[in-house]
Parts: sequence; C-alpha cells; structure tokens
Amino acid sequence: MRILVQKFGGTSLSDPKSRSHAIHHIQQALSQHYALVVVVSAMGRRGDPYATDTLLDLIRQNGNAIPARERDMLMGCGEIISAAVLCSELNTLSIPATVLTGGQAGFRTDRRFGNAHIESMQPARILQQLELGKVVIVTGFQGQTDDLDMTTLGRGGSDTSATALGAALKAEFVDIFTDVNGIFTADPRIVGDAQAIVSVTYAEICNMAYQGAKVIHPRAVEIAMEANIPIRVRSTFTDDLGTLVASPDSLRSLDKLVKDRYVTGIAHVPAVTQIRVTSRDGHYDLQLKVFKAMAQHQISVDFINVNPSGVMYTVFDTEAERAVSILREMGLEPGLQPSCVKVSVIGGGMNGVPGIMAHIVEALTEEDIQILQSADSNTTIWVLVQQADMGKAVRALHHKFQLHKTV
Repeated sequence: MRILVQKFGGTSLSDPKSRSHAIHHIQQALSQHYALVVVVSAMGRRGDPYATDTLLDLIRQNGNAIPARERDMLMGCGEIISAAVLCSELNTLSIPATVLTGGQAGFRTDRRFGNAHIESMQPARILQQLELGKVVIVTGFQGQTDDLDMTTLGRGGSDTSATALGAALKAEFVDIFTDVNGIFTADPRIVGDAQAIVSVTYAEICNMAYQGAKVIHPRAVEIAMEANIPIRVRSTFTDDLGTLVASPDSLRSLDKLVKDRYVTGIAHVPAVTQIRVTSRDGHYDLQLKVFKAMAQHQISVDFINVNPSGVMYTVFDTEAERAVSILREMGLEPGLQPSCVKVSVIGGGMNGVPGIMAHIVEALTEEDIQILQSADSNTTIWVLVQQADMGKAVRALHHKFQLHKTV
C-alpha cells in the first residue's frame, strides 16, 4: 500500500465549512490511490465548545482539583468528538471511514500524564482497516499505557501522533494541514513581505520550531527525521503543496534543495528575562549551584552563557520573579533585564561562512538596537534584544539577508 498520513489541526475542523476543505483533501488523496490515515485535533480553539482549553476551563472553575490521570481523560475528549464528527461526514459521502483512539491505533506510552512519551507503536489494527479500504481516523494527542490508561502527549501532541504513525507505517508523506500556507521566512504578522519556503531540511525546521516558529512541533520533526519520512506543511484552504521538509539528500534527489541559501528564516521567542549572576572570589561552584537550583524548582533556562566571572541565562517572564527569589535565598544578588526577546537567525548553510555575525550586528546597529547577549551553533545565531525592539529587529534581519527575495 502507498500510505499517506494527513493531520488536521483544530482550525481546520472547527466548523462545517472548514471540514469541507479537509474532506476535499481526503478525497484528493483517495483519488491518487493512497491508503489514508487521518489524524485529528480537537475542534477549534479556546471558546469553541470542544476545544481542549475549553474543556480544561470546566475544571479550572472548580479549582483545578483533578488527578493527572483523570485530567488526561478530559483532555482527550475533544479529539474523540472531532474524529466521530468527521467520520460521520465521510460516511455520508459514501467514503468508508472508521475511528480509532490513540490506544486503539497502537500508541503505547509511559505514565507521564500530560506529557507522555511514546515507547512503542503497534499499528496492526490500522493496517487491518486500511486493507478493508477504509479511511482510518485517529485521535491525535492520545496514547495508552500498558495497563490501558489514556495518556496525552503534551504540547504539539497531534503533530507527534502524525509523524509517529508516518514512521510506523512507512508512509510516503505526512501532510500537516494548518490555517497557513506552509512555513515562512519570518512571522508574516511582523514581516509583511515574508515568503513561503518551498523546501527546508529537518534540522532547519527543528531550529525554527524550537526558536519560536509555531507551525509544527520540533518533537514531531525529530521523529520524522529519524525515520526519513518527508513532511509537507500545507494549508487546509488551498491546494498548494506548501513546504516540503526532508533530509538534504532527499531534497537534492528531488531537485528541491535551495542552493547558496545561507539563511533560511528568522524566528523569535518573546517575553523572556535575562538573569545575570556574578561570582565572588573563590566561588568556583556558582554555575553548578545556580543551574541545580533552577532544575530542582523546574524552571526552564535558556540562552546560557557561562564564564569564570559568573553566569547569564534567560527564563520566561512568567518565571522571573520565582527564579530571582530562589537566587536571593541562596545569598546571591542577580541582575535582571526583563521583557526581552530572543531573535534567531537560522540556516543550514551558515556553518563555516564568514561574515554572518557581522551582517547581524550591522543590521541591528543601523536600527539603533542594542544586543544584550549572543550565542551561536552551526545552524543558528541568537541575539537577545529588548522586546520593544522586536519588530524592528526581525524586519531588519529579514531584509539584511534578503529573505524577501526567497522563491
């Protein structure tokens, strides 16, 4: 069988008109003789009746007093409703379809309720239904423990469900359908001439996703990369093929690898606070104490610079007050720079190319934007700037690397 996995997000399923576009893509895939697995999210977003956040609001009004296991049961309801409604509509159109929950579809996970990790895939029941000629609709975001408890896969869980199924079923493609037409060189809401990217490597899109691009979850990309399953990020509302995500070798063989592209895109993470802690003479274990304290209190740290005189790192603004309180209890007096944004310049072709950092500094200096901190890897250079400069910084870097001319 030629297997295709399609994943539809909440905005693609929120109302009958949106679902008609999703069904159009399902019909197209069937006309191309694919055996089809459709992964669905809960319908809509907060405020819509069956969206996950709306369901969670039902218990928040009662003080949120619910065990993690039962919370996952509630969180999985939206996907079940979504799958059943889509199944009904397909069968009305004489398209045979069946629904499988995450557990029935073969997702076996650990017991970390709310953020479960997939331990194995057992897709025999999916294959059986595909052999019968049915469209198999799978509830995204869900798994099941060995003792049959429902789990949820955490943020981006439906993307993860789709690529995990793609890997297990050796699918030809995994199509991630959203309300935007592919992956862009920057956030189009900030950069008016941001361009849709035709193709991108797994590594590049992972970095873009980790650095703030929200089109696809990096955990899902990593699963596809390990299995070498191509992903297409597409719009539910057009027939465009969107952005192809694959390995450099696969893109090269398809003549889809963009040559001489040093920078692929600009991403950003807003609302972070820079924390600086200076070491006193003889305090050589400062770094260990600071990061161990953050870990013990489950505060995520990022953008880390360590040197003999101290440490510098960022936390989300929402965690800054708690982090500072912990440091002060340790007898430390941290310096703070609140309301910052981490801007990332990302590109698989940057490694070993001189002048990239010079271009970044030049672009920001021309806009009178102060760089508070910087770091780099072989595919990404990060700079920290004040949040008030976010729009200017992203637009300046996008223009400096001529990403508005991307085709």
